[in-house]
Amino acid sequence: MTHHLSSLRLKLPSVHFFSFKSIAIVITTLAFTGCTSFNGGSVAKRSAKLSTGIQKAYAVAPDTANRVSPMIIQSAEKYAVDPLLLAAMIRQESSYRNYAISPAGAVGLTQVIPRYWQQICPGDLSDEYHNINCGTYILASYNNKAGSWPKALAYYNVGPTGYNSNLKMKKQGEKYAQQVKQHHTTLKDAL
Repeated sequence: MTHHLSSLRLKLPSVHFFSFKSIAIVITTLAFTGCTSFNGGSVAKRSAKLSTGIQKAYAVAPDTANRVSPMIIQSAEKYAVDPLLLAAMIRQESSYRNYAISPAGAVGLTQVIPRYWQQICPGDLSDEYHNINCGTYILASYNNKAGSWPKALAYYNVGPTGYNSNLKMKKQGEKYAQQVKQHHTTLKDAL
């Protein structure tokens, strides 16, 4: 793929090349994560399909699923994350309850802890769009650091330090990753 992108760089103006490169990265990521059903089509069409899946798989109210699905698609594209994985993570984190607050102080759909992430994700983390975007950024960053989605999910749950220094936390993170994987499978089956 790198060879093809390099040859296209010579043929396309820089603005078009970077747009093409972003699209190629998203398509490649979706193909590797088994999310081929979301290749192509407009954000609106993919959002509608995702919304239907979220409603069927997780018994989420239509207005909630319709509202958050475009946010999931857009954030997933922005950070090259499988939108179904992101939707599954939201199911695990908050069961699609925007008002969810954990005992640790995590807020919103993706359960971001403001005291850890406010500087990287400034703004109101209880806002659905901002929360999904920040949670997606965190997950993608952990994937870059960990080198795999299961480990990135474990990091998301217990943090890299906890995962790497405490056996109990590592097991908790691995269990969390398995739970998200099950939600991902349930969503794929609903589609």
